[in-house]
Amino acid sequence: MTSRPNASPQRAWDTGRQSREQRLTAAGRYARGKLVAPDDATSLLEAVIRPGDRICLEGDNQKQADFLARCLAAVDPNTVRDLHIVQSGLVLAEHLDLFEAGIARRLDFSYSGPQGAALARALNAGKIELGAIHTYLELFSRYFVDLTPHVALTVARCADRDGNLYMGPNTEDSPVVIEATAFKQGIVIAQVNELVDKVPRVDVPGDRVDFVVVAPETFYVEPLFTRDPAQITETQILTGMLAIRGIYEEYGVRRLNHGIGFNTAAIELLLPTYAERLGLKGRIATHFALNPHPTLIPAIETGWVQQVHSFGSEVGMDAYMRARPDIFFTGRDGSMASNRMYCQAAGLYATDLFIGSTLQIDLQGNSSTVTRDRIAGFGGAPNMGSDPHGRRHASEAWLKAGREAAGEQQQLPRGRKLVVQIVETFGDKLVPTFVEQLDSVQLAETLHLDLPPVMIYGDDVTHIVTEEGIANLLLCRTAYEREQAIRGVAGYTPVGRARDHRVVEDLRARKVIRRPEDLGIDPLDTHRSLLAAHSVKELMHWSGNLYDPPSKFRNW
Repeated sequence: MTSRPNASPQRAWDTGRQSREQRLTAAGRYARGKLVAPDDATSLLEAVIRPGDRICLEGDNQKQADFLARCLAAVDPNTVRDLHIVQSGLVLAEHLDLFEAGIARRLDFSYSGPQGAALARALNAGKIELGAIHTYLELFSRYFVDLTPHVALTVARCADRDGNLYMGPNTEDSPVVIEATAFKQGIVIAQVNELVDKVPRVDVPGDRVDFVVVAPETFYVEPLFTRDPAQITETQILTGMLAIRGIYEEYGVRRLNHGIGFNTAAIELLLPTYAERLGLKGRIATHFALNPHPTLIPAIETGWVQQVHSFGSEVGMDAYMRARPDIFFTGRDGSMASNRMYCQAAGLYATDLFIGSTLQIDLQGNSSTVTRDRIAGFGGAPNMGSDPHGRRHASEAWLKAGREAAGEQQQLPRGRKLVVQIVETFGDKLVPTFVEQLDSVQLAETLHLDLPPVMIYGDDVTHIVTEEGIANLLLCRTAYEREQAIRGVAGYTPVGRARDHRVVEDLRARKVIRRPEDLGIDPLDTHRSLLAAHSVKELMHWSGNLYDPPSKFRNW
């Protein structure tokens, strides 16, 4: 009998399983079945985590395994050290404490939000070795390739003694993180609010969960997508009207995603009023890949919105979503189910338009939320704000954008996704939004990054909307035209003042640039009375008092 060439009879093929068994044995002293007392949680982590492990600590952009985060930050750095953190959201102070203490060393993430300034300081101080700032889909995909967690620390509303988890509306990242970890012999530990005899719905089967800790307090959920209508300015109302008239109506956009911000909140509140007057109901904005924004309530109640699939939930919206199963994806228990990976894929492939804000835009239309002093990450914007070349189904909006992009050169029909950046020419503290060069380019040089952290590349951007008007970049035929179109809507910023006035007027004549008056909009008419709701309290009333606003938004 001949042996196989190059066969290695000494190789073990189950090293991952052996490591898992060793970790479970070490943790056994702290568990009764799958249950671990809160006081033993830190010791449990010290028992199952090895130096250099890849750890996913949820860490989503809304729900947080905050108790487990505090426990991980309290481990002995001599025992648990040099961890590689692979999580979508780095948003709690404890997440950064891991690096300050030497517990963690390397980081791959997507979004940092409130920790953006602190993250920038830590990176500049050399406290963190940065792998990459990912999009959500990109990071989730790498969980199944080369960033598979050794240990996943997840969070759920409740669990039973078999470890079955109920996430409720905030399922978010959990299924993808847990599946990647559990099926590669990793350890899954869940923080839950309570232990029950039977979970209302099984969002994660118990055979994928190794340990359950009932936390002393309910886990934190950030009301990330709540915008108070009282804070919406007349300038944001104007840009919202421009987007509706010059893009939504123009292309017949029905399937879309809105980013986070007051500009898109204004659009949502203008649908039942301004867009209604234009006769657009049923013709635009019917299907959303979107978290349950409270500012969407009036559009839902007036019959504009037909369906919403969500990345996550939003604080205070549970009862409202439960009462609107025709709109939201709800389980047999009545609560909404969210899934960030599913919804990111829907936003990438099933929508015709993404519209969102940014902090900086350069002369090519590249945009970034990474500045000199703040690294906010990207979240899912680069996924939804990109043209998916794999798409093969047609729609009116997609085909029209494709025709405009190709011009007379189109030989084979091909569509194009609408990617819109809606901004004001000056941001906070009158810092110009439009710049000659993104701060992220210099940051990449300082931190020796292989890629500047650009959120949405300019060649994916189709339109830029400011209070000055709309620049339709699809109609630009040269790089110089594109630059002048951007300068033409950049207002009184240094970038805007450097425009070539003759070229800009030629672009306006070709409808590459369209001013408010070109669309029949008088800026003097853009007052707050156009909004369907003027306060959070009015949103609550629109919902039939089903919406229960977070305390931070209650001023009555």
